[in-house]
Amino acid sequence: MTRQLFVFTVLVPAAFIYFIYISWPHHWTPLRLVGLILLISGLLLITIARLQLGRSFSITPQARQLVTHGLYSRIRNPVYLFGHVTIFGLLLFLDRPQFLFIFIVLIPLQVVRARAEARVLEARFGDQYRQYKSQTWF
Repeated sequence: MTRQLFVFTVLVPAAFIYFIYISWPHHWTPLRLVGLILLISGLLLITIARLQLGRSFSITPQARQLVTHGLYSRIRNPVYLFGHVTIFGLLLFLDRPQFLFIFIVLIPLQVVRARAEARVLEARFGDQYRQYKSQTWF
């Protein structure tokens, strides 16, 4: 494990857990604990996915390289997927179910964004991307 990967996947989440545990003044409920677990897991997996994406990361759809290793070997859009896990966990942790509409609105927006990326990747990588797409989820 590289030093950068260790810092982002072990130390940062551990420090965050410690900070939340020590400083959170509210009552701990099972739902809040589940939210914290989802929040931290989502952040950890987003970080791993982002590191695995490497230089292929961009805000707008671009086709620099077809990343098919790590989390990307099973999931085409792990940053989007685990972003939803993170947001859902945050809403549970903060005990703010009234903000679930944010979560529900983001789902179709991310699907549209993923489809735009898929079009760009398919145009650039053709059959290689279509085969990858057939072997992965979302």
